Amino acid sequence: MFEPSDEQRALIEATRGFCMDRLGPTAEADDEHERFDRAHLAALGAQGLAGIATSEAYGGLGLGYLEYAMVIEEIGAISASWAVGIAVTGLPQRILADFGTEEQRLRWMPGLASGELLGAFALSEAGSGSDAAALKTTAVRHADKWVLTGSKYWITHGGVADLYIVMARTGAPGPKGISAFLVPGDAPGLSFGRKERKMGLRASPTAEVILDGVELPLDAMIGQEGGGFGVAMAALDSGRITIAATAVGLARSATEYAARYAAERKQFGQAIIDFQGVGFMLADMATQVEYSRLLVHKAAWLRDNGRPYGDVAAMAKVTATDAAMKITTDAVQVLGGYGYCKDHPVERYMRDAKIMQIVEGTNQVQRIVIARALKRRVGA
Repeated sequence: MFEPSDEQRALIEATRGFCMDRLGPTAEADDEHERFDRAHLAALGAQGLAGIATSEAYGGLGLGYLEYAMVIEEIGAISASWAVGIAVTGLPQRILADFGTEEQRLRWMPGLASGELLGAFALSEAGSGSDAAALKTTAVRHADKWVLTGSKYWITHGGVADLYIVMARTGAPGPKGISAFLVPGDAPGLSFGRKERKMGLRASPTAEVILDGVELPLDAMIGQEGGGFGVAMAALDSGRITIAATAVGLARSATEYAARYAAERKQFGQAIIDFQGVGFMLADMATQVEYSRLLVHKAAWLRDNGRPYGDVAAMAKVTATDAAMKITTDAVQVLGGYGYCKDHPVERYMRDAKIMQIVEGTNQVQRIVIARALKRRVGA
């Protein structure tokens, strides 16, 4: 974990070069115009980057979550929007791999892994964000079909995804009454609200998903009836690793950009990096990037080795995303007035960083997860 293998280093370098060439030239314009360029997905998929942890049997690279985290960091260093996009389209692949039938996997996973198809994860609702078990979308069984009715809010890829993993209530209130469903993006009765006008991640579309009597075959359910909450929580545990890795990439870029600027910017006859107030700020930024990455890699390593990792994934998510918010804010400060202007990318980094503290479970919820794990550890 402290030093990538030769194979991992080659993957990192290849991903870095590709993302700089493919995503870098349009990152600012994509943000400015809130442009989701589907061609980027196809290009990332052609490099194997849309299915990093998916088995080769289903069209992926068959690598571990450690390699996944390394790749997501590199994408996030260029475009946080696309790092989140690759992470989100990866969630259905993980859910299908862990809970799907062979028929479901063969139908959906190769297209998702290749970038031909785009996936989405639909759990949150207007009245059930952190309290996910309170969701109200229903799935009612009628002989040979399920009928889904309700709406989902803040859905990444809402309106553009080819497949939605939708959590809906099939039973009594609470987590045991929730089931998971595969909903094709062209299903009759599926529609979408307006695209959200966001502060950051503006190249990644977010919209309400509306289900108005969407009819699905019985085999559209993933896993067991009433097991959907467990499916969702398992997906979120994995998702916290990729969001944390995105935050590391974002924070790294902000640190490097601010350091280069500070080394070149002269005031009072010397580079501002040589002033202790600026130099110490940059030193703290670099340190936070390093320890955030180590915690992300530990969570990924634990997952790859079949060890309990949920609490460490929560720690990684809290640490990396809080650090990214602090680091990007400090990067703006290092650039001063220039940092507040769109001529430099640090203002975009700061806007993108904020949502990292919210998605995949707010950092306040992550601290609850960590505290509960600590309570179990001490036998209380």
